[in-house]
Amino acid sequence: MSYADLVFTGGPVFTANTVRSRTSFVAVKNGRIVALGSDRVSDLLGPDTEVIDLAGRMLIPGFQDAHVHPVWGGLDMLRCDLSELHTAEQYLAAIAEYSAAHPDDEWVLGGGWGMAAFPGGTPTASALDTVVPDRPAFLPNRDGHGAWVNSAALRLAGIDKHTPDPADGRIERDADGNPTGTLHEGAMGLVNRHLPEEPLERLTEALLLAQRRLHSLGITGWQDAIVGTYGDAGDPADAYMKAVADGDLTARVVGALWWDRNAGLEQIPDLIAKREKLQAGRFAATSIKIMQDGVPENFTASMLEPYCDGHGHRTDNSGISFVPPEILNEAVAQLDAAGFQVHFHAIGDRAVRECLDAVEHAIARNGHGDNRHHISHIQVIHPEDIPRFRELGVAANMQSLWAAYEPQMVDLTIPFLGRERTAWQYPFGDLLRSGAVLAAGSDWSVTSPDPLAAIHVAVNRKSAPGHEEGEYDAFLPEQAIDLGTSLTAYTAGSAWVNHLDDVAGTIEVGKYADLAVLDRDPFAGPADQIGTTRVLQTFVEGELVYAAPDAQTPGTPADQATDIPASAV
Repeated sequence: MSYADLVFTGGPVFTANTVRSRTSFVAVKNGRIVALGSDRVSDLLGPDTEVIDLAGRMLIPGFQDAHVHPVWGGLDMLRCDLSELHTAEQYLAAIAEYSAAHPDDEWVLGGGWGMAAFPGGTPTASALDTVVPDRPAFLPNRDGHGAWVNSAALRLAGIDKHTPDPADGRIERDADGNPTGTLHEGAMGLVNRHLPEEPLERLTEALLLAQRRLHSLGITGWQDAIVGTYGDAGDPADAYMKAVADGDLTARVVGALWWDRNAGLEQIPDLIAKREKLQAGRFAATSIKIMQDGVPENFTASMLEPYCDGHGHRTDNSGISFVPPEILNEAVAQLDAAGFQVHFHAIGDRAVRECLDAVEHAIARNGHGDNRHHISHIQVIHPEDIPRFRELGVAANMQSLWAAYEPQMVDLTIPFLGRERTAWQYPFGDLLRSGAVLAAGSDWSVTSPDPLAAIHVAVNRKSAPGHEEGEYDAFLPEQAIDLGTSLTAYTAGSAWVNHLDDVAGTIEVGKYADLAVLDRDPFAGPADQIGTTRVLQTFVEGELVYAAPDAQTPGTPADQATDIPASAV
């Protein structure tokens, strides 16, 4: 064997081949792993071999985020970013400051506010008017299922008491029917259709900013959960293709093409044509995103039984299924036959069941294939549907960070689900015990993209240090999963979903050296400190794409440790 280009030694290596698989030495040549745990280390060391002494720190496969919106995340960083704030007063102050600093912008754009900061989760136009009185403002919340607008935006869009709610959304109103300034789900489209489209250069800037952010967290690949024209941002696919052409896309990315719920089966030929066009370098748009419902906080998550009124009594509202089941069944069968993976958004138990039914219908028609359909979010799952994930080969795509008590869960979710359905939330433990494939993602910019913060919640069912919003007990601790399982879901599991398991997701000879160095071995410390673990270095095909300022180790060029500006991470 010729000499290695890069060697990691001196610390534990979590391979993710199984939840407890480890080694202690990794050698890389031409971007691929060529040796593990070799007793003949000296045979691989040449005069030009770079040796990284882990010094007891852990090496893991690079994380893969199976559900994320990087272009939106980057745009949020460039716009009025409210994601790190928590109160109405803080939001208004930040919006006022941003508005004053950008007097020439036609619109005030941004977002990231939390519903728990406002009574009923619904901020008002009158409050926003106090800081942006002169031009329209459009600010989606953290989960992207609602937006805060001012009076100027309502006027521009022609929204008044006589405007009907769209079929897939709702305009928040006062007792007299007047719009109050919060738009839910499809009602956002009444305003965002008027927003100026971002130019390609701006989208690409946002993507590359987001890529640096994700690399700083050890993420080497992801599935972009909406590729296509959606909202005001333009098409993220254009940014990916430009980044590929410019040689700037360092991550491995699967794009999930947006299923237009206002159209029907006639869009499938166009999606097939887009798939053929949108494959280059490390980017391939081979998945289809179907959003089947909304979220429980605004009563649009699709439920088998109606919501409660907050006092234990049933209402007549059971949420919205955005795609009628008969259309969903036929669409999934045709997409499956065309070789697409289907990436479902399903939060309510009815939406989850409808997605599973659609996959079952596709299997009955097409037989079992290898498209690796997956359902993201899976907040509420009826217990009878838990074993169907394994039976149908559908991966459970966890957003683990959400499986904890926090104000939005306590104030805006649990009272309206009721006791029984509250106990069905985020049943990761039951899914694991049933034999389901677990994958993991963040849904950034909805919430933090930090995999270690999400893994902390999966293990502890409590928010990670620095992410807490109050003191709470563990949330349904019987649904916790162990650290090895959660790490494997965020690496090998997501790589499997992305059809990248043949080249990435585990540390094995022959695979790409997509790797991350942690600042410690999280298995060696207490479970309640998992979330304080940091990423020191990230590699793609053996090339350093991120290094923390304190990451200099023997063999690592010092100038690479400051290659990425702190402002971008």
